[in-house]
Amino acid sequence: MTDRNEELLGARIASDGQWRFPPRNTTPEKIKECLITFEDKHFYHHWGVNPFAIGRAFYQNVKNKRIVSGGSTLTMQTIRLARNESRTFREKLIEMIWATRLEFRASKEEILSMYISHAPFGGNVVGLDAAAWRYFGHSADDLSWAESAMLAVLPNAPAMIHLSKGRKTLLDKRNRLLKQLLEKKTIDSSTYELAISEPLPDEPHALPQIAPYLVSRFYQERNGEYSRSTINKGIQTQIEDLAERWSNEFRRSDIRNLAILVIDIPSNQVVAYCGNVHFDRKQGGNQVDVIQAPRSTGSILKPFLYYAMLQEGSLLPDMLLPDVPVNINGFTPQNFSMQFEGAVPASEALARSLNIPAVTMLQRYGVPKFHSFLQQIGLKTINRSSSHYGLSLILGGAEATLWDVTNAYAMMGRSLLQLPQRSCSLLLPTSRITESTDPFQPGAVWQTFDALKEVNRPEEIDWKSIPSMQTIAWKTGTSYGFRDAWAVGVNPEYVIGVWVGNADGEGRPGLVGVRAAAPVLFEVAGLLPVNRHFYEPAEEMKEVVVCHRSGYRASAYCEETDTIRVCAAGSRTQVCPYHRLVNLDATGKWQVTSDCEPIHRIRIQPWFVLPPVQEWYYCRTHTGYRRLPPYRPDCHPQGEEMMEMIYPQRGTRVFIPRDFGGKPGRVVLEAVHRSVKARIYWYVDEQFLGVTHSIHQQEVWLKEGRHTLTLMDEEGHILQQVFRVVGKEIPGGG
Repeated sequence: MTDRNEELLGARIASDGQWRFPPRNTTPEKIKECLITFEDKHFYHHWGVNPFAIGRAFYQNVKNKRIVSGGSTLTMQTIRLARNESRTFREKLIEMIWATRLEFRASKEEILSMYISHAPFGGNVVGLDAAAWRYFGHSADDLSWAESAMLAVLPNAPAMIHLSKGRKTLLDKRNRLLKQLLEKKTIDSSTYELAISEPLPDEPHALPQIAPYLVSRFYQERNGEYSRSTINKGIQTQIEDLAERWSNEFRRSDIRNLAILVIDIPSNQVVAYCGNVHFDRKQGGNQVDVIQAPRSTGSILKPFLYYAMLQEGSLLPDMLLPDVPVNINGFTPQNFSMQFEGAVPASEALARSLNIPAVTMLQRYGVPKFHSFLQQIGLKTINRSSSHYGLSLILGGAEATLWDVTNAYAMMGRSLLQLPQRSCSLLLPTSRITESTDPFQPGAVWQTFDALKEVNRPEEIDWKSIPSMQTIAWKTGTSYGFRDAWAVGVNPEYVIGVWVGNADGEGRPGLVGVRAAAPVLFEVAGLLPVNRHFYEPAEEMKEVVVCHRSGYRASAYCEETDTIRVCAAGSRTQVCPYHRLVNLDATGKWQVTSDCEPIHRIRIQPWFVLPPVQEWYYCRTHTGYRRLPPYRPDCHPQGEEMMEMIYPQRGTRVFIPRDFGGKPGRVVLEAVHRSVKARIYWYVDEQFLGVTHSIHQQEVWLKEGRHTLTLMDEEGHILQQVFRVVGKEIPGGG
């Protein structure tokens, strides 16, 4: 297999044990001169048969009573190679007839190319190209005069190339040929002196082992057929060296495998394919082509969901998403930090790869619809039903290959360049073009990449302040149990996919996308020059007025607004649900109602209000958040949500932990109240548990079965929650 410029990447021995390369169409000039001088001086002047050579050979063979000369032309030798029959006088006659016919059908250059493509060059080496690589370690086009002369004399007696025997005979024949070239003035005296000083090869060279996983793949898939790949040899070797260096670093942590895929976006071709490291090792999963191996996706699919919701018009970039404890049919996702922030803008949630907002997004969008979209963009290994994956689909509950994932990101990049979106090619000429559905639209892709550009890089520097640093949209992923570390980055020229881990699925502490795969990604990106830019698809974008606080489309109650450009569907999103009108007294310190305050004295004011649980966590990190003023003692709220459960949530199945002695432990119940001074009275199944204030938590022992939790504050507001206690752990679903 060769790269895009037909430079050899690697080869595998044929099934018959021969080293054989595809037939050549041309003959290097040095080889041509050497062959004709040694084998057939009148090659360009006869019609396949040289009568004088035949007569001379006949006379010498009769005189010596044995065959000492064949008299065959290069054309006749080509026929002999094609027929592969025993050497008899009858066969010689047939060769003469066929050689004449060949001369009328093919040009001299074509005949010469046929000969050097099929001539034996000693041992199991057939053809000039195989000989050049096996004996000299480089292409036939780069042969020196000494190397060309050695190869020219070999087909005449290929057994001489036994590198431990017959070296003197071979050397003498080579030097005699070089002497003839000097006498013909084909070469000058200085070239001659340099040529005869060159030693013979000591042993056969190993063929190149560049992109070995790709070479092996095509050898099997194409049954040994010659393949011209899209690989750029220069880039490939750089990335293999880089992968080797990083692999040595990772092995200190017993992380043994690494894969890198680079796709040129404008041409839609793979330029580097590093399926793994240490191809020569038979253990440690090094024989696995990880680029084609299904692996748990971690968070690497989150940008596709973000895109889909933008394109659908159910999301805006800075729309607040809940980041609070959730329990959905036993599925309890956690952020990597194990912290909650109450509410987070969607773009920030994507940039920080927060899990709970992602699950919330998928719940809103719909698992079946997202499952169908992933299949549409080419993730072929996500082939089970959507109900099988559930909400875990967005957190690594499915498997995908580095090939499919990187291709999907490449399609996003191609949409911004207004190019057809289809899977990239690995072979030249370009493989058969399949129909494309163009699943990505430029407007929503632009917004998605805009969010991904804000992901914090794994460098301890302010990369944005350095003009030379590339702008790149990128995302990482980490699978459950620290088994897979992903990183994919897109710029206007290339998409880079990186996977780090152990091919056998063994997890390792610290095997995290941002720490393991991301540094590799950015080092690869630093090797690739970028001269293009992504341009905002202005025709796909519309201006929308959004609420400054919530990121939703601004309602009449939003006091601060921003005008942003979003994809066309963004103009149909929901208006801000968090701003509402609040009735205050004249001082602004109390909430009032028309039952306790004359209407003409009520001050109506817009207020940004989050639900109780979101508010509880949001206030911890947003000091500027203003809680609602309390109701004046003589006023009573009407229909307002004052309390909310954190745990257990409605319909939750509660697992009772057990201590080392097997005794059941206690459950911690938790709630929040809008008023920081409120007291809450707790009851389970009408049994009083206690009173809490400020931090509303109750530790309680519960039996298996169905329970009703009742909360009451001093103002008479009641919250009831029904839940079930189970005796053993219920596996997380979703």
